[in-house]
Amino acid sequence: MKTVCMLVHTHSFLDTRIFQKEAKSLQKNGYNVTMIVPRIKGKLFNINKEPFQDKFRQKSFVHEGIKIVTYDLESFKPSVEHMQQHVDSQGLALNSPLTKLGLAEKADIYHAHEIASLFAGIGIKRAMRKANRPTKLIFDSHDLIPDPFDQNPRNLAMGKLLDTMLKEIDHMITVSPSIKSWYISKEPSLPIELLYNSPPLNEAYKPKNLKKGSLTVGYEGHIADSKKGSSEKIFELTEICSKTVEDFTFKIVGGVLHGQTLSIPKQIKEKISLTGWVNFQSIAKHMADIDVGWVDFDDLSNSLNRSYALPNKFFSYLNNGIPVVVNKCHEMEDFIRTHKCGVVINKMKATGEDYAEAFLYLHENRDLLKQMSINARKVMEELYSWEKMEDRMLAIYHSLLTNQSRSFYLD
Repeated sequence: MKTVCMLVHTHSFLDTRIFQKEAKSLQKNGYNVTMIVPRIKGKLFNINKEPFQDKFRQKSFVHEGIKIVTYDLESFKPSVEHMQQHVDSQGLALNSPLTKLGLAEKADIYHAHEIASLFAGIGIKRAMRKANRPTKLIFDSHDLIPDPFDQNPRNLAMGKLLDTMLKEIDHMITVSPSIKSWYISKEPSLPIELLYNSPPLNEAYKPKNLKKGSLTVGYEGHIADSKKGSSEKIFELTEICSKTVEDFTFKIVGGVLHGQTLSIPKQIKEKISLTGWVNFQSIAKHMADIDVGWVDFDDLSNSLNRSYALPNKFFSYLNNGIPVVVNKCHEMEDFIRTHKCGVVINKMKATGEDYAEAFLYLHENRDLLKQMSINARKVMEELYSWEKMEDRMLAIYHSLLTNQSRSFYLD
């Protein structure tokens, strides 16, 4: 049985992409999968950053068929300068816990998910090659990080570091066509594949039965500051829509992170439904009564990453036949205009009032809303479901194991 080791530095071990999709898909298809993941102050943490108090206390255990090996994050916080020095000098940097634990697995393929875990992966790859046991290394770029629009010195140094490290990986995975193009411009010979942030196809899906006089707008994920999932915009658009649509609900599947609170104004409290954080498998059930989905990525002039993003929530909506309303983000705009599955507000910085206007337009044009719903579900069935992405991932792994990948290394 071929072995895979997922190297993780900042994500929860239950991360939707890493654990729920990639690791489970590999395990289901005959791979022996280990994840090496961080603890914070001795505890593993959930996707909302809440620490597990009475669960997952062992240093190593098996969860849903996946072997989990843990280390303390506090013991592995390498600076950019430290990583650059080791990468440039061809050093192995074997003292880090992530590198040591990874080496102990002697895996056929290592799959890194952040810059620090990629650094550890390069150390592992160099050490195994020195021991005459070559392995393969994948870098899975969930975002365009470091963001090219962020010109602070540390960010520029991190970008230089990543440019150097890209020369030592065997395959790259990322999440949107624009991010893929960005990396191709940096390293043209590097094989790169797209694995969209899509969920498995919701088999229990039923076509939407839009109720006359009723509208439910949904949001999945983290309610945050003004740059992403703004509570102020939620409150503003809810108040505006409620004045026109008597049976209006804004449904939040998720909420604030652990330790934070969401104070809902009294006058709209009954109009906002909050599920709290739910497990991955139940998201589709909570989407069943949502008519329109919402994505808002603000401050795009300072973030190329957000402009290029195709987030998990975007595909969650489409998977459940839910059209999406979004501000002018390049990648989501292109997708929506191509597949006619939502509305793009022609502003990089949209207000709650702008979103309310779009939601009310769809409410008043029910035939259009219905057709967009059909289009949303269809595009997931035909092109973008995780089942389609799983096939792509398995093809990557097969190519690496049969040596159909980069044949040179920098020594």
